[in-house]
Order: sequence, then structure tokens, then C-alpha cells
Amino acid sequence: YYEVIGVKRDATQDEIKRAYRKLARKLHPDINKESNAEAKFKELGEAYEVLQDPEKRAAYDQLGSNYQAGQEFRPPPDWDEGFEFSGGGYTQGDAASFSDFFETLFGQQAAGQRYRRTSEFHARGQDHHAKVVIDLKDAYEGATRTITLRKPQVDADGHVSLKEHTLNVKIPVGVKEGQHIRLSGQGSPGMGKGASGDLFLEIHFRPDPIYRVDGRDVYLDLPLAPWEAALGAKVKVPTPTGTVSLKIPAGSVAGQKLRLKGRGIPGKPAGDLFAVIQIALPPADSEESKALYKEMAKKMDFNPRARMGV
Repeated sequence: YYEVIGVKRDATQDEIKRAYRKLARKLHPDINKESNAEAKFKELGEAYEVLQDPEKRAAYDQLGSNYQAGQEFRPPPDWDEGFEFSGGGYTQGDAASFSDFFETLFGQQAAGQRYRRTSEFHARGQDHHAKVVIDLKDAYEGATRTITLRKPQVDADGHVSLKEHTLNVKIPVGVKEGQHIRLSGQGSPGMGKGASGDLFLEIHFRPDPIYRVDGRDVYLDLPLAPWEAALGAKVKVPTPTGTVSLKIPAGSVAGQKLRLKGRGIPGKPAGDLFAVIQIALPPADSEESKALYKEMAKKMDFNPRARMGV
């Protein structure tokens, strides 16, 4: 984007604006009759759409170097954690008119302004939005967390920088992935007698080495020894609130789900916890274990590919 407009990465907002206006006059299809003028003008408009907005520019500065034109762009997971957006919206058109990179990076943040104007020019301040990541345990027990947010700002010299500020946020019991916590009055100040906007924190769960979350339901893979699955057993199973004993039915197979009712994320109703059976094979790492496997192969009439007709 900086190359498209012809400015350095540390250019001020005014320098970007002047460079854009100069190129826009030169490349406008009504003036420039070259065959690729329209495509270049569109590319210029996309670059300016991002760089003229301090929020979009700050986010682009973090990820833009990873983007190659013509390639599919996928931002890293949680790239926008703790990044505070005002949701100012697009200034030059709909997201569909821009590249996949622009849509992927900024589509969700462009929520639009929500002013409430009166004849006296009072206006409610903009709402702000930020993504925060918590542990699954916080959804079970509730917590108060200190969260640091980074907010783009333009300094006195016209350069974009990120300013950090911290908040103490109460995480309610039963919060779900994607749910918003509203902090009243923490958005942009209003105009005149208009009230300040709100800050909405969108909750996401930090990846957990054991659990997966779907709504209020929680899943875990439960390894079983072959004899536990075949003969049935009672095994200990971890849950976010502690270890429980689970009865394994005889003849259980890999992929089978065993439900622990009400052990998911709390709520009305609470979610469930599902243990997904996985069969763990003992290693054949000794002469004795190899002999046992050979004995099983001789005495058990078992063909795992019988359903495939082979």
C-alpha cells in the first residue's frame, strides 16, 4: 500500500493524503486513457482507504508485510487480540470492491458509526470494539482480569502510533465464545451534550491443550487402552472443574462420544461435556510385548478392513 501511494512507511497522515490526491488526479479513468488506468485507480483507492485511517493503518503495519498480491491471505489466529477499534466504517465503498486482503483484515471491524444527532448538534460518541482472549476456566468460575488494549492514535507530528491502556474487567460465569461484554462510557467522548460511546469486548477462548469448545458444550479426546474399550471400565476423566469417574461401556469404539450432562460451560441450561473415545495402542517396544501382539494376531479372527471388501 505504501508503494502504491508512493510514500515511506513512516509518512505522516498529511503526506499520505497529498500523495494520494496527486496520484488520483493522474490515474483517474476520465483523464488517464491507458488500458490499466481503472485497475490502478482502484488499487490506489484501496491503499488510501487503509492508510488514511489510523486504525486500519496500524493493523496493516502489523500484517501487511505478510501479504503478497494475488495470494490468499489468512491473518494469524488472534492477530487482533487487544487491538481497540472504533468501528469507523468504510469511506470509499463496500468491502466487496476491495481485495481479499482488505476484506479479510478489516471486514469485521468496519461496523459503522452510531451517532445520535439532534438539531443542536449533540452526538453520541462512537462505540469501540476489542477482542480479548481468556482461559476456559474463567467461563466456569468467573474472574476479574487486567486487560491491556492498544489504541491507534495520531501524534502531534502526524505519525500513527499505538497507545496502551489497561482495564480491570469482570468476566461473568457462563460467558461464551463470541459474546460481548459492554463497558458503558468507555468508547469515544460525545459531541456537545452527547453521551460517550461504549466499549464492547468480544470474548474468545485461548486454545486449550485438552478441551475444545462449541457454544456451551466442551469436548475432549479420551484415550482408552484396547481392553478398556473392549471389556468396559471405569476411568478418571479431567473436566475444567475437577476429575470425575466415567463408566466406559463394553464394546466402545473410536470416535464414540460419551456425554457428561451439565459439565459444559455454565448457563441456563448448562452445556455438556463430551468425551470422544480414542483407542491408544500399547507400544511393541519389548520382546514380551511383541510376543503378545503375535499371540493376538494368531488367536483373534479380526480384519479391520473387512468393510472395505479386502
